Amino acid sequence: MTKNTGTRGRSEQQEQRPSLMDNFKPLLVDVAVPLGSYYLFTDGFGMSTFAALAWSSVVPAARTVWGLVKERRTNALAGLILFVNVVTLLLSFVSGDPRLMLAKDSGVSSTVAIGILISVRLGKPMMTAGMKPFLIKGDTAKEAAWQRLASGAAAGSEAFRRKENAFSVVWGLVLLTECVLRVVGAYTIPVDTMVWLGTVIMIGAVAIAIVLSGGLAIEPMEKMLAAEVDAEGGQTEAPVVVATA
Repeated sequence: MTKNTGTRGRSEQQEQRPSLMDNFKPLLVDVAVPLGSYYLFTDGFGMSTFAALAWSSVVPAARTVWGLVKERRTNALAGLILFVNVVTLLLSFVSGDPRLMLAKDSGVSSTVAIGILISVRLGKPMMTAGMKPFLIKGDTAKEAAWQRLASGAAAGSEAFRRKENAFSVVWGLVLLTECVLRVVGAYTIPVDTMVWLGTVIMIGAVAIAIVLSGGLAIEPMEKMLAAEVDAEGGQTEAPVVVATA
């Protein structure tokens, strides 16, 4: 009796690979829910601008807390984001300034951006955790190739790690720029306009980061991984022995 290990292996790889919804779920929760609830509270329930902004911030804050509880371990970045959320919410309630509520989101973006850039400086680029599954795609050969390239054991390791760092640097710089734009907008543009415009700026920043990081890092790293897989495959092939009379 034979076992179809190839089919099972592919099925396991597909199960381990994150789906499109898994990757965009945080974006939907942190962007779509607050934006939709803001207009529901203002137009549907007649709340003030400040009250609507405050209540629409509850879901993203709760998601951060739940992430910390669910992981059952300390996550410095998540904790810092939660701290920024809580502090700015308290300051907003004290001042009653809806513009400070809008600027709060920029504070979170800048926290993430600074955290990403610091992680690159420390040699542990934060964005790698999200990028790696897209490049590996559950392939054990690519996983092994990644380990060799990342550890310095392969010929192209230095170039590979430069691209790995470049991916995080692009995201860090784009998020910092987005933060500056949203802070300026929060204090210069009407609040009702900035509620949706801030979302547009954020989505635009994400799109720009995807395009830039894809061209500067993702595509070159895909080629390096493929080359490393091919090189390792050539080395591990059994030598052909030619019998002589």
